[in-house]
Amino acid sequence: DLDETGDVRAEVTDGRSLTFVVNRNFDTAAVAERASERASGAAQEASRGVQDTSTVRTVVHLLRHGEVDNPRKILYGRLPGYHLSDLGRQMAEAVVPFFAGRDLALVVCSPLERTQETAAPVAADHGLTPVIDPRVIEAGNRFEGSRFEGKGFLRRPWRLWWVRNPTVPTWGESYAAIARRMTAAIEDARDHARGREALVVSHQLPVWTMRSVLEGRRLWHDPRRRECNLASVTSVTYEGDRVVEVSYSEPAAHLYPQASAVPGA
Repeated sequence: DLDETGDVRAEVTDGRSLTFVVNRNFDTAAVAERASERASGAAQEASRGVQDTSTVRTVVHLLRHGEVDNPRKILYGRLPGYHLSDLGRQMAEAVVPFFAGRDLALVVCSPLERTQETAAPVAADHGLTPVIDPRVIEAGNRFEGSRFEGKGFLRRPWRLWWVRNPTVPTWGESYAAIARRMTAAIEDARDHARGREALVVSHQLPVWTMRSVLEGRRLWHDPRRRECNLASVTSVTYEGDRVVEVSYSEPAAHLYPQASAVPGA
């Protein structure tokens, strides 16, 4: 294009422009054509170093930790000091073959010991150092530190008040807050591992909440109906930034008959 100053300007696809100063007596049509050709060449040259990531396949695996050593049946939540049981360590080892041969670029875990211990065998097998991300921690819960007492657990009046609205829920961190932080953490893992795979080791409620988001379900639910067993893997496959598949596996299923029946174990 010829502007009012007599300069020929040609736009490059990334929004920049090339400007050529010409004498008004020159053949401006010819100059403009040459300028357009040069701009087109510059755009093609610039694009050679930019990869189209819209169809790049990336997989982020969400692994729930193994069984925790909890003989006193405490609802431990985010409390420190709760480690895997002997069976939990077997579960962590049982997950290793599931990831054998996969191109893991990143292993992430929450700050709690049980996720770090679950992540360790897979990370070691792939020569990776786990990264601690507070965004994938267990959900906050008012019952944290209480002892699970079976059917009599809710007999105390203040506990009944805490559970007055299960759709929020009123006893702890909101499902919406869990969904926001988990989404941010998983998308960061996806971006880091673009074109490869990443492992995020977290906890039952955060993993199930994230799966509900991805599959378009409401966030409030009956905890007994979660499909997120000990040392289970929920795998999210992306093409670019678009989710194309969510799958579920239980590499440690053969160990479940020996596991504790305490919720959250």
